[in-house]
Amino acid sequence: MLEIIPVLDLMNSMAVSGMSGNRETYTSLSSVFASNSDPFSIANNLKLNGAKEIYIADLDLIEKKGHNLDKIKMINTILPIILDSGIRDIKSFEFFLEYAYKLIVATETIESIEEIYKIFDKFPKERIILSLDIKDNKIYSNNFDISLNDFKKELLNINPNEIILLDISKVGTNSGFNLKLIAEFSEFKDKLILGGGITKGEIVNLSNLGIKKALVGSALHNGEINLGFR
Repeated sequence: MLEIIPVLDLMNSMAVSGMSGNRETYTSLSSVFASNSDPFSIANNLKLNGAKEIYIADLDLIEKKGHNLDKIKMINTILPIILDSGIRDIKSFEFFLEYAYKLIVATETIESIEEIYKIFDKFPKERIILSLDIKDNKIYSNNFDISLNDFKKELLNINPNEIILLDISKVGTNSGFNLKLIAEFSEFKDKLILGGGITKGEIVNLSNLGIKKALVGSALHNGEINLGFR
């Protein structure tokens, strides 16, 4: 069965929501799991409803505008956190290890492919999730330019345990996942965690395709999808 991993985006100590990665337009999150946008309350209720882990993106860290590490450390005592903290190199990876049980190494923020290799050479794969951030069907990065096909070759060499396939263009849209991407990365199917626009109607299909995990934000917080698929 497909495991739903709840998503929380944090900004200024609060949970926020938005569409297609346009962070300047993000607003306070309205979630069925809390009466306000306090991430601690939301995480606690997610655990009570059966969540096994939680994906948190610290947008302030990613945008270099501060951090939410105090909140994150508290939440990690409730639910194991998969943290996207805007890691840029091996030094920053090592720093954030104390705040979460798994860290995201994302193409958006990592300085180079060489830094990805350094991280995987030094640290246990169980603590690392490699995130392929996709926008308009291209690898999205602030620091390097590489085609999807060429990055797939690097993936074969790195051989991570888990790979997030995140279609940023679909985030918050409830428009369905980009099935073309699944086909393009079919050789990594057992490792994939999908994210971006996933809807209730897709859950069974994704599970039938052999996908084991999916990141769900908007459709979970608005009550369309619940953690038990009921």
